[in-house]
Amino acid sequence: MYRNETRQQSHATAPYQRRAAQPYIVQHDFDGPAELTTTLAHALSDVSGVDVTDTGFTLYDYIDPDALDQLFTPTDDSGQRINGALTFTVWRHQVTVHSDGRIVIVPPQPTR
Repeated sequence: MYRNETRQQSHATAPYQRRAAQPYIVQHDFDGPAELTTTLAHALSDVSGVDVTDTGFTLYDYIDPDALDQLFTPTDDSGQRINGALTFTVWRHQVTVHSDGRIVIVPPQPTR
């Protein structure tokens, strides 16, 4: 029974509960000097902790980087491609590249 006591609710996660992995979102600038796949490689490096200069770091094992760059390159009249997205997996991370340059990386969910 709780009498006139103020009961504080704990917002801490119980030790047996795991929090869902938060998505990492980065925006590629098509007008900038970097290719889309360069932005993607750096975003994957940030999320995974693997250095992009590491010889084991390659996108070719998962996707054709040249094809990805071509897929979302703005049209000849500098028009942005609309309503396109491509989702694939790299190192158990779900990667979605959107035609507007948004890259969303969802790390693997923790196991129980």
